[in-house]
Amino acid sequence: MLIAILDADVLFPMLLRDTLLRAAAAGCFRLQWSTEILDEVVRNLVRDYGMDAEKASALRDLMEDAYPEANVEGWQELEAAMRNHPKDRHVVAAAVAAGADVIVTSNVRDFQILPPGIAAMRPDDFLVKLIETSPAELRTALLRQAAGYRRPAMTLGEVIEALRSVAPQFVAKALAEFAGRIR
Repeated sequence: MLIAILDADVLFPMLLRDTLLRAAAAGCFRLQWSTEILDEVVRNLVRDYGMDAEKASALRDLMEDAYPEANVEGWQELEAAMRNHPKDRHVVAAAVAAGADVIVTSNVRDFQILPPGIAAMRPDDFLVKLIETSPAELRTALLRQAAGYRRPAMTLGEVIEALRSVAPQFVAKALAEFAGRIR
């Protein structure tokens, strides 16, 4: 199974975060993150997105409770050996400690130098990979995501379309893959 570290920047946008977490829950990939990544998520949700600090912390708690196996341990001693951008060395160290195949990030330029066997992928490319490797599981995840939205309610097609700004290639592939099965 594909092992993926989710960088903080893909956990900020609600719809993308929900899609990635539901895809992990459906078995499309094994989700990994570190306490440092989640700290960054909380800081940036408060600072950049204006979320109340208590709500951001509560979101983190929900994520950790839902995915207790996602937390990577032992990355700290590896951080100094990483050669990518200094502010993101903790992410690569977590990827090494987790045995990850991929780091999902919107900021691939800070991940130019990676250890062998680890790739940095934009969320769009990662979702395309998931639809190629686990189409049924991903469709199930997206259907559950759509069913979970109430205000406003969304269909599978609307959830897919809503991802267009962050994952246009995925949207095109998903619409083609699920054609006739989008409701």
